[in-house]
Amino acid sequence: MTVIHAQGLRRTFGDCVAVDGFDLEVAQGEIFGLVGPDGAGKSTTMRLLTGILRPSSGSATVADCDVVRDAERLKNHIGYMSQRFGLYPDLSVAENIAFYADIYGVPRRGRAERVERLLAFSNLAPFRTRLAGNLSGGMKQKLGLACALIHTPRVLFLDEPTNGVDPVSRRDFWRILYQLVREGVTLFVSTAYLDEAERCNRLALLHQGRILGLGTPAEVKALMPGSLLEIRTSSPRRSAALLREHLAGSTVSLFGDRIHISTQAPDEVARQAAGLLAAAGFEQIASGPIEPSLEDVFVAVLAHKQEAPHAQ
Repeated sequence: MTVIHAQGLRRTFGDCVAVDGFDLEVAQGEIFGLVGPDGAGKSTTMRLLTGILRPSSGSATVADCDVVRDAERLKNHIGYMSQRFGLYPDLSVAENIAFYADIYGVPRRGRAERVERLLAFSNLAPFRTRLAGNLSGGMKQKLGLACALIHTPRVLFLDEPTNGVDPVSRRDFWRILYQLVREGVTLFVSTAYLDEAERCNRLALLHQGRILGLGTPAEVKALMPGSLLEIRTSSPRRSAALLREHLAGSTVSLFGDRIHISTQAPDEVARQAAGLLAAAGFEQIASGPIEPSLEDVFVAVLAHKQEAPHAQ
């Protein structure tokens, strides 16, 4: 069953095109990831699908509600946690949840049991009386999630929910999200962390408001043009700059102390790279083909898209 359907969704701000011809379907109970760098259009897409912004053109339905005609009714069926979720720092954890329960019109009967369940679910029960302003970053995100869930939404929109959160809190947060999916909630998650995208059932790579790739993580990785080489050298940054200058037709990226080269001719490029590095006096520590990560795919697909117009 499809719970999110978008067709030709487009949003402009003056001459700026934030979302450009967005087509998408998301099934019930799916974790769908919207992946891209800052400025890709992720937050604007979220606001369009939650009825906060009106599209310039195109259409979308979420939970059987048209995002324009049924925007008010839509609020009863979705939860939305923005990048800066509106917690009240001078209210306690329990008071914040109660406030959002009032906003969503959650009936008084059964509310206490629902709040207790959310506190236990998010591991916030021991901190129910603590002011939200005194919580850690990870705990604030969990509280924001609890507030977004107080009315039991069918679809939950999370806009970069773990941005700036430590690795342990990110892991705990995703554990909670998996539990939600087991209970039938559909998750639409935006993230700039490509390792998090691996956790999604399906994902879309977004750049300048356009989808560059769509499918399961494995299907998106299959979009990788050519093969991927990894090289380690004694001077990775200078080596990467050298290889970018001389390896025409290949995409050279630096990942920490490792250089990744996307190429259609891996054997020939490996030989060329070894010669260039040796001539420059850089020691090559290791070299060989590797399986691409989603970050590799995104960089390579983006470079391929940018080169395509010049090839015509």
